[in-house]
Amino acid sequence: MSRVQKDSDGLRKEGMLACLEVFREKGLKFTMADVANKCHISKKTLYLIYDNKDDLFLAMVDYVFNKVRTGKEEILADEKMSNIDKLRYVLASLPDDIIAIDFGQLYSLKDKYPSTYEQIEIRMESDWDPTIELIKKCQEEGSVRKDINITIIKTMVESSLEHFFRKNILIPNKLTYHQALEEVIDVIIEGIRTR
Repeated sequence: MSRVQKDSDGLRKEGMLACLEVFREKGLKFTMADVANKCHISKKTLYLIYDNKDDLFLAMVDYVFNKVRTGKEEILADEKMSNIDKLRYVLASLPDDIIAIDFGQLYSLKDKYPSTYEQIEIRMESDWDPTIELIKKCQEEGSVRKDINITIIKTMVESSLEHFFRKNILIPNKLTYHQALEEVIDVIIEGIRTR
């Protein structure tokens, strides 16, 4: 890999992380100039790395969902944790540097940045195989009811997350996205747990 390519890759990551930070601060109202300023580079340099704001959003979405996947993999690999606890944490998994994001802002991407919103939907619906296998393990060991349909659990989680994006219910109820997610997962886990 050439030095120029390394620099470009480094700037690409730096730009995406700056986008994440500026998005936390300003929501969708941030500009490419805001991101460039955060990176201490010119706007022209930022446009050499990212074609436009949509391209930058796509990189941010991939970063966020890759971090979520990595967090889930770490939970699944923890041999000290029971399977039912793993299930609770996997379903509510959000890395620390992502918790502060106002996920409610993501729904407004639908009209202005439809390709980014479509990527969010695709990523929300993917990467379920390890979680499904964990639910099956929990059913086999008897910590989760055997009569529970896994497709229903998946649909409940996805529908709740999508509802949080589409409706402005969290802010008036003084709930963060992470708090709401944990409550939904708690209700689901307690509903499927064997007594």
